Amino acid sequence: MAGLTTHVLDTSKGRPAVSLKIELYKIINEQKELIDTFITNNDGRINEPLISAENLEEITYELLFYAGDYLKKQNNNLKNIFLDQIPIRFSVNSRVEHYHVPLLLSPFGYSTYRGS
Repeated sequence: MAGLTTHVLDTSKGRPAVSLKIELYKIINEQKELIDTFITNNDGRINEPLISAENLEEITYELLFYAGDYLKKQNNNLKNIFLDQIPIRFSVNSRVEHYHVPLLLSPFGYSTYRGS
């Protein structure tokens, strides 16, 4: 099955990230062109491929995950979001391949270093 899919898991809850907004762009001459906006289902996926095999192009794409909005809805006491919007930019090199972009989310998905 060729095309583009994604799957988002909320590791802090141990379950799929439900109702997470995702935007899909194609990048042409460093300009972003919105293709579509999606919302994840109860399995943390989109019901159909983000791009079908017929519409897949050998170009650069970007998925923009609205992690901050999702995490704030899931965690009412969360004050600061480390990763708010997460862009993942990638290139498609073959129209007959299946491209899958997984994402693991957590409000605790960062580290700090306080050197001496």
